[in-house]
Amino acid sequence: MRKDVRILLVGEPKVGKTSLIMSLVSEEFPNVVPYRAEEITIPADVTPERIPTHISDLVEHSSMETILPIMNRHSEIETCVECSAKNLKNISELFYYAQKAVLHPTGPLYCPDKKDMKPLCVKALTRIFKVSDLDNDGILNDNELNFFQRTCFNTPLESQALEDVKNVVRKNLSDGVCDNGLTLQGFLFLHTLFIQRGRHETTWTVLRRFGYDDDLELNQDYLFPPLKVPPDCTTELNHNAYLFLQSVFDKHDKDRDCALSPEEMRDLFDVFPYMPWGPDVNNTVCTNDQGWITYQGYLSQWTLTTYLDVQRCLEYLGYLGYSIIAEQESQAAGITVTRDKKIDLQKKQTQRSVFRCNVFGDIGSGKSGFLQAFLGRNLMCQKTIREEHRSYYAISTTYVYGQEKYLLLHEVFPDFDYLSDADLACDIVCLVYDVSNPYSFEYCTKVFKQYFMDSKIPCMMIAAKSDLPEIKQIYGCSPLEFCRRHKMPPPQSFTCNTAAAPSRDIYTKLTTMAMHPHARLRCMCTCNRCTFCLCQNFLNSELLQTVRAKLYAVVLIRFFLPFTTLSLPLLTSQICRHRHLKLVPFISPHFLHVSQADLKSSTFWLKASVGATVFAVLGFAMYRVLLKPR
Repeated sequence: MRKDVRILLVGEPKVGKTSLIMSLVSEEFPNVVPYRAEEITIPADVTPERIPTHISDLVEHSSMETILPIMNRHSEIETCVECSAKNLKNISELFYYAQKAVLHPTGPLYCPDKKDMKPLCVKALTRIFKVSDLDNDGILNDNELNFFQRTCFNTPLESQALEDVKNVVRKNLSDGVCDNGLTLQGFLFLHTLFIQRGRHETTWTVLRRFGYDDDLELNQDYLFPPLKVPPDCTTELNHNAYLFLQSVFDKHDKDRDCALSPEEMRDLFDVFPYMPWGPDVNNTVCTNDQGWITYQGYLSQWTLTTYLDVQRCLEYLGYLGYSIIAEQESQAAGITVTRDKKIDLQKKQTQRSVFRCNVFGDIGSGKSGFLQAFLGRNLMCQKTIREEHRSYYAISTTYVYGQEKYLLLHEVFPDFDYLSDADLACDIVCLVYDVSNPYSFEYCTKVFKQYFMDSKIPCMMIAAKSDLPEIKQIYGCSPLEFCRRHKMPPPQSFTCNTAAAPSRDIYTKLTTMAMHPHARLRCMCTCNRCTFCLCQNFLNSELLQTVRAKLYAVVLIRFFLPFTTLSLPLLTSQICRHRHLKLVPFISPHFLHVSQADLKSSTFWLKASVGATVFAVLGFAMYRVLLKPR
């Protein structure tokens, strides 16, 4: 919308230009008229359009010789008002129509020579019709027309008024009304009629309500409303936005097969100025056997766009008319900005629904296969993907403790020396190596040591192509030993060379680790609720590790120390190395002098450790018995 309107009075000397201005302001004919009036501003609250209007009297020289030929060439001149300053005739009307010509110009809408609306106007009104056609049946029924009326003019249409409108269309257009609803042709005819009858402000009100500017382009403020995203925060769609997108999908899924055919996809994006999704999207989300994007894949792609490029998401929602249909102030109302990730780590819980996993690996290690397997595609299906349609992202849903979460996999280009901040920013790292290539594992170790060894981001090692014979990796230690040293879960075997869809268990585990980076879950079961998972996690907990270390210290003091010539630190070091234990503070050089009090303390810890172990075993046995009936 314009902030103000400037009106210039043009005319020969002494025809009454200044008198018109003075009469407008004083509402009486001035007896003494100055040679030229200074600029006068009419406040917004006294004008019909609520916009301040500035009136500049003609400069001292005349411009008629320049203006008359222009007026003769252009038929866009909309209004001629006969007026008299002395008789106060049409003074207010003169300036009202001048203001109206600026705020609601006919030029962009209508071609007088052809007596029809211009193509840009037809295109804009067609998009408005399709957005307002909530059931996508090609007509606006009474409910849709009333919603449209309330949206644009803040008042519903009376039943009789609605019938009168449809009767006008019926009389003038044979295909304007169908099944008692307004067709697209009838909708366009109505607006043509408004313009021809001088009511083009009605059409402009509709256009501006749906985001159009004076050039009939969607306004940048409408497409990109302000949205602040602090560092270390991510963006997700909220519940209302998902409901809206679900309604858009249902609206265009005409055959109700829970997938969008190419024709249905084109129909959905017909309200866009361009096709937003390319063929790579079909290799980013889940599709059906025909290669069409499913309902789940459709929502996944919207989730991906929101996470990676929220401004693009706002633009897309604007094209679909989210703020209008959902009756929100702007598209930003459909976006949730998550809290800082540091707060999640401090509170040891997260409110996020989307987790990003960056996948690293050398060339040919199986990264692309790992991504496509997440979408349910085995090796045979992956061979049909054309190189130009390849995607470096894959996103789908997983279930963690019964909660639906999105896992976003991103394949990082294997250029070790040029990893950007975006390549490193994620919730979990996936290091992929080829078990049949003896040099594949080394790349993963380099990436881990340089970028993630001192990071709080959890990492997982994937032993890809596990259907092939495993070859010893040329590295200082085995992958299993490397994972143990760096407190990572053991390497996970994976292959996409399967007859059916590859297993999704590993992706559930990745999501679980991303949700609970502080937990250091080591059990590779995917449910994390069964007896085995709970026992494994308990046995690997820091509490039990400490108790176990103290138990070994007791055994060492009671049984080994009296029969060995080794010093306690050396003996402790050897035992811990053999048992892969940490040297906890309890086992320290102060044990060189063992007193009777120490022995009594050791006896206490021995009894406590045995008691704790018995209690844990009985507790989990009882839990398992109770779990069986369920």
